[in-house]
Amino acid sequence: MSNLEKLRGRRVLIVEDELMIAMLVEDMLADLGCAVVGPAHTLEAALKAAETEPDIDAALLDVNLAGQPVFPVADALRSRGAPLIFSTGYGEAGLRDVDAGAPVLQKPFRAGDLARALQNALGIAA
Repeated sequence: MSNLEKLRGRRVLIVEDELMIAMLVEDMLADLGCAVVGPAHTLEAALKAAETEPDIDAALLDVNLAGQPVFPVADALRSRGAPLIFSTGYGEAGLRDVDAGAPVLQKPFRAGDLARALQNALGIAA
């Protein structure tokens, strides 16, 4: 089994406030064989998903949701043991110290970047 095949069936929560980006990420994840959870477009919807969705294998979190930081969602998911990937136009500078070391996707990103970040977050050798 190839490392990309190890992504098949993984449940990935998308938290993204830009509809077109969320749709693009959904397509990228579907092409990787992942099961998409969401997407959640608001902080409230993301928090609800983080607290109630079963078996989230990983989450892709837009750092800035319509001017609100995504960090409460990150904290809720981290408490459940879900690996996090942050997506931002600001790079790692926009993260908190507690989030250091989590994969960061600089917007715009490509499908290959997303696949590598997922493999990294899930501990699958690239």
